Amino acid sequence: MKLKIKRFDETLPLPEYKTDKAAALDLYARVDVAISPGKIGYVPLNIALELPENYWALLAARSSLHKRGLMMANGIGVGDEDYCGDNDEYRAVLFNFTDQEVTVKKGERIVQLIILSREKVEVEGVIELNNNDRGGFGSTGI
Repeated sequence: MKLKIKRFDETLPLPEYKTDKAAALDLYARVDVAISPGKIGYVPLNIALELPENYWALLAARSSLHKRGLMMANGIGVGDEDYCGDNDEYRAVLFNFTDQEVTVKKGERIVQLIILSREKVEVEGVIELNNNDRGGFGSTGI
């Protein structure tokens, strides 16, 4: 599969897999962004994408992001197939959970990109599901 990627700053590398078995491509911060304690920062990721038909993009935090005192404020990011314009730059929404300012530096790898296939579902409203209840969170034990 080919993925068309437009970079806004061509001095930064294209997203890449860091190992042969990596599931995701690492994305780079395009500029320095300082995030105050307890606040959210928007970090431009230097890419616009033209996804293949019936695919979508998932943005997830790199596993080391929490060591910086940062987490993705919205958990994950979803990029739809039609978010594909020349100026549709992907951004990471990061929350600083520390009591110190944290600066993400230009060129720093902060999130990862996974491209997944999309199958549109047909929604059907029903009154009952006619299945057994499991009992909620933790119902299979600790």
